[in-house]
Amino acid sequence: MTPAVRVPEELSARVPVEQRGPGLDRDAVRMLVSRGAGVAHHTFAELPRLLRAGDLLVVNTSATLAAAVDGWIGHARVVVHFSTSGDDGRWAVELREPDGRGTTRARAAGPVGTEVCLPGGVRLVLEEPLSGRSERLWWARVAGPGVAGLLREYGRPIRYSYTERDQPLSVYQTVFALPSADGAGSAEMPSAARPFTARLVAELVGRGVRFAPVTLHTGVASAEAHEPPYPERFAVPGASARLINAARAGAGRVLAVGTTAVRAVESAAGTDGVVRPRAGWTSLVVTPERGVRVVDGLLTGLHEPEASHLLMLEAIAGRAAVERGYEAALQGRYLWHEFGDVHLVLPGQSRDRPLTQSIAQATASETGPRPM
Repeated sequence: MTPAVRVPEELSARVPVEQRGPGLDRDAVRMLVSRGAGVAHHTFAELPRLLRAGDLLVVNTSATLAAAVDGWIGHARVVVHFSTSGDDGRWAVELREPDGRGTTRARAAGPVGTEVCLPGGVRLVLEEPLSGRSERLWWARVAGPGVAGLLREYGRPIRYSYTERDQPLSVYQTVFALPSADGAGSAEMPSAARPFTARLVAELVGRGVRFAPVTLHTGVASAEAHEPPYPERFAVPGASARLINAARAGAGRVLAVGTTAVRAVESAAGTDGVVRPRAGWTSLVVTPERGVRVVDGLLTGLHEPEASHLLMLEAIAGRAAVERGYEAALQGRYLWHEFGDVHLVLPGQSRDRPLTQSIAQATASETGPRPM
């Protein structure tokens, strides 16, 4: 069970921190730090002195897409949220309707065969729900010019009602974002990495902290329906697998930047705790029952208590630490959502790890990416 608390509306971050006052940069957000059940209050700019040489930060390089596009079903206006591109050329999409305030609200999707007209001569035809659990997301066949060009020309970042106004796509890109050759990316920003700046990354590297890039293209958020995550595309390259295994074989801590990085790394980890290069789709849901095999700590945003990824946080930190952290965040008036403050969960004590020898042997035997 996740914490049963209510987040006051006034604690939603409505604009990015750098727009809240002169001289502020992305690293000016506040950072709650948890070690076991103990908490401390910092700013994100203090991160370098809270980490140590040999620590490894696993970061998601997925770029954020301008994934919201206006469309029409007959004469009715809709907004299409492009979530995930499938291997067969289809897209998982969510249909929403304008709410008159510049954002959107949920709407019923379907039935099969519904046609959505989009700018530039693009048409979507709904084929089937993405999951038997919900009909919120549908697989849709795209006819006409490609989706990548459509999003570049007509798309805008997905925006939710708690934000104050539309923002340019650059506001939603992290310092680690890399464009994908096939136009793939994340429907919503991997927001835990947003506070990083080039200056802060350089300071961390100078202190001996390393970075392991992975990729996980995240789909639309599931907070409205409190649904578990859908399958998502990910890749853990060989170089990053070796860095993670080396940190675990030594004294370094493996700290994931965001729940997306956790999902990618844990999807590439064997039952022996060794990470091997992998690329493909992951359906992994990290829960307290499943536990984590690799990740020692997590940097994450503050999310609604019902969200499924809080189960992941509990798997890493334990229920008592999660409850204490959320209590402290509410008492401290921390700001929530993608433009809000962050929570750094550090291990309270060392966890048992696989033998150094087994990690070294597995790393030496890696020959290239292994599909799931």
